Amino acid sequence: MTNPFLAIDQQIVGDIYTSTESMDNLTVLCDEFGSRFGGTEGERQAMEFMQAKLRDYGLPHVRAEPIPYLGWRRGEARLTILSPIHKEIPCISLPHSPAATVETTLVDMGAGAPADFDRRAEEIKGNIVMSTSANPQGVKRWIHRNERLGRSIMAGAAAFLFVSQYPAYGPETGGIGHDDGEAHIPGISIGWEDGAYLGRLLKRHGQVRLRLETNDSCEPMISWNVLADLPGQQQPETVVMLGSHYDGHDISQGAEDPASGAVAVMEAARVLAKYGADLPVTVRFALWGIEEIGLLGSRHYAATHADELSHLRFYLNMDAAGAITHKAITLNEWPALEPLFTGWGEEMAYTVPIRQSVHAHSDHFPFLMAGVPTGGIEAAEFSGRGYGHTRYDTLDKVKLNNLREAAMIAARLALRIAHIGEWPVLHRSSEEVAALFTGPEYKEEAEYRAQIDAFYQQARGKQ
Repeated sequence: MTNPFLAIDQQIVGDIYTSTESMDNLTVLCDEFGSRFGGTEGERQAMEFMQAKLRDYGLPHVRAEPIPYLGWRRGEARLTILSPIHKEIPCISLPHSPAATVETTLVDMGAGAPADFDRRAEEIKGNIVMSTSANPQGVKRWIHRNERLGRSIMAGAAAFLFVSQYPAYGPETGGIGHDDGEAHIPGISIGWEDGAYLGRLLKRHGQVRLRLETNDSCEPMISWNVLADLPGQQQPETVVMLGSHYDGHDISQGAEDPASGAVAVMEAARVLAKYGADLPVTVRFALWGIEEIGLLGSRHYAATHADELSHLRFYLNMDAAGAITHKAITLNEWPALEPLFTGWGEEMAYTVPIRQSVHAHSDHFPFLMAGVPTGGIEAAEFSGRGYGHTRYDTLDKVKLNNLREAAMIAARLALRIAHIGEWPVLHRSSEEVAALFTGPEYKEEAEYRAQIDAFYQQARGKQ
């Protein structure tokens, strides 16, 4: 297959693979600004740094759009075994956990298959539910932390205890708020070893009584989405967008998740501005704020720019893409685009697997729900978060070649998506979006989401 972009491809690939710019940017984001968690000084510094860099790369329209939201401040958390022995367990609060003191018994749900929460509802009611981050055996779809929490809440749990699936990684963190608000019950996290210890106590003694104490708080805050445009020369209103969030969790640097993806977006912006500036449509580079506590940055953009979304040709999500060794392109159930992406891989002499899937747990989701064609650079085979969401997600875990590969794939795909004469798919209607979730592989999660939304709506209506 003849490559019409051969010269630009060679310039893009050659520049990316002979530059350390992506790792240099990652080093600044992580070592100088820390986690960039919402409400921290590091978040503000990162926002200013990324804008300055994108301007240096020659992008003419760089801006930061403010996002008002209910933020969260970490306090202290304590977990104490009251019986059959007395012992304190190291723990951390999960973001948007409310301040609370809970004293009751432990219910071990293990990996927490969805059906188990209904089956054991009477046992759960009024007690502390413990569940690991590992996926339940026999369940094909990924069961997110918040689904385990939500099913615990609907069964009447008093608190939620999240256990890491990884030995020696310590507690895993992750937001548990619902639609920019506090969680209904407190949630804390402990390491794998302490979860195993509690499980053994429960098996031997039949009952374990715990006291959980937290004094975290929520308050109004402002975050930012950083946006930069490479304007189109023929149809500037038509937009191709590449994006990743830049906020990590406050317990680590968030180097793999998400900063590796953020700097890969920046690197794609750098080389496209340098070699592909004469594009027929606009390419927009988006660095989202506060994804980790509910996709708040991308949701805010989709809401405030709703009248522009009909001009969005494709959104490519790059959350943590620069940390992935074996990459794939996941299309969010757009089978008509698969031959196109496959052909582009052959044209680029760089093929990666093309998959079809839908999930609700990164910044593509607000656009997917608005009917926009979406996809992302993801792991060819998902096997858990690894260092992500733990204190060990640090700069030293990220490899320069993985950053380069993510930026290279994104830049070359954006070049082709921008130049195609007629985009082969239309936006989905709201009915077509809803129909996505009626298939057997998505129906259970969609039903759960409707139930937990209704629960929170009712609970907040009573306040």
